[in-house]
Amino acid sequence: MKVLIATDGSEFSRAAIEKTCRVFELTADSEIRVVCVYPPVVPIDAFPQSLEYSEQLENKERVDSEAIAAAAVALLKERVPAVTKVETLVKSGAPDQIVLDTAKEWPADVIVVGSHGRGFWGRLTIGSISDSIVHHASCSVLVVK
Repeated sequence: MKVLIATDGSEFSRAAIEKTCRVFELTADSEIRVVCVYPPVVPIDAFPQSLEYSEQLENKERVDSEAIAAAAVALLKERVPAVTKVETLVKSGAPDQIVLDTAKEWPADVIVVGSHGRGFWGRLTIGSISDSIVHHASCSVLVVK
């Protein structure tokens, strides 16, 4: 079984990880991919310092997202030690599109996502990311409250 878990470090994402460990019969043959997406940073051309600041801000977003993905992997390995094929993908862009593209290209058997998010996901209409994933996924989707 190939399970894609989308995370943003929120309590809803943690609940999605916990539910994954309880609901699915994960074995040594199972594969898990943890995806964490951060917002792209667009420099403002009117300010000369904008490019440097934007690069620093994007780097911080990437590092924070890598830490979130690593924490998710640690929790998964603690809960289901039999699964050895756990990898991460940290990317900048539109969360729903990156999750959908990754699930299709990999290909995932199921996508697991929290019903709400925080940060970039939370600033959007509540539930809009999970709603988009449910309606456009090429595989099954589990939305966890």
